Amino acid sequence: MTPRFDAPALVRFASALLQGGGLEAEKAAATAEILVEGDLLGHTTHGLQLLGPYLAELENGDMAKSGTPDVLADFPAAVTWDGRQLPGPWLVRQAIALASDRAKINGMCTVVIRRSHHIACLAAYLKDVTDRNLVVLLTCSDPRPASVAPHGGRRPLYTPNPIAAAWPTGGDPVMLDVSLSITSNGFVNRCRNEGRRLPGPWLIDHEGNPTDDPGAAFTQPPGALLPIGGLDHGHKGYALGLLVEMLTSGLTGRGRADPQTKWSANVFLQIFDPSLFGGREDFLRQTGWLSTACHETPPRPGFDRVRLPGENGLRRREAQLKNGVELHPAILPALKPWTEKLRVSPPLPRS
Repeated sequence: MTPRFDAPALVRFASALLQGGGLEAEKAAATAEILVEGDLLGHTTHGLQLLGPYLAELENGDMAKSGTPDVLADFPAAVTWDGRQLPGPWLVRQAIALASDRAKINGMCTVVIRRSHHIACLAAYLKDVTDRNLVVLLTCSDPRPASVAPHGGRRPLYTPNPIAAAWPTGGDPVMLDVSLSITSNGFVNRCRNEGRRLPGPWLIDHEGNPTDDPGAAFTQPPGALLPIGGLDHGHKGYALGLLVEMLTSGLTGRGRADPQTKWSANVFLQIFDPSLFGGREDFLRQTGWLSTACHETPPRPGFDRVRLPGENGLRRREAQLKNGVELHPAILPALKPWTEKLRVSPPLPRS
């Protein structure tokens, strides 16, 4: 039987490791909560799998352990921060709190952050916003690495550039978190480490030939991930990937045009309060109607029912909060050197 772990125990474990690595307690707790939320929702490449790399970043000084962001611009509905390499989950939570308060006054508020550290799973931030009857749009890019080829090209140029959004419906919220490459770097890494092929020709090798070999991303010169849409319709994912680059690096004023040396993130966050637009009740009437209509659409062969974006993740989250979190089997063994080094006991599985 696969071991399962209580979510609060995993949060305490991750927080203890991060504090052992020197991170301030508040920042460690926020980071641990977001990582575990990623696993609760089923995003196992962007949950506790990131804890070891984060600890290494703390150890080498590339993740800041204390401090606050520098405010570069502050208007009622437009804020720009320099994140100073502070942990991304803590920074994004701070930005959500600020933008939520201002959206209730201005209808919307946008916070952009340059030089954040990695922000983990975007979906992990969404439910907290919709629980406040607000709408959220969140995206990010990392201006240092390149792993995705522009459509028609054969060299990696930018990152998977995920887009996440969520809104209330009167029932379950709609929650989407979509990579604008056909898959994530984390999944390619996992398949390579496990000796598995990708489910399809999701990469091109360094000569531009489509392949399902994850090792093609690690050759010299490297291959590249394809944009979402793949070989036939990758122009759509490519266009959206450029949109994310504009929203993140463009609006923050720092990105691929500048020298980069560290693992980081540029972040775009926008919060809307529907009550200051057409009104909250009419907003929910519209979003609720469409959600119901989607559910009532007859399924085509091979599908038992039509689901909303994020629905499976929410059901998985409910089940894992009740029955325990099923971690990917590679996560705890990879953290063993850190538990020994920082003298933190690993979590005990549920009986």
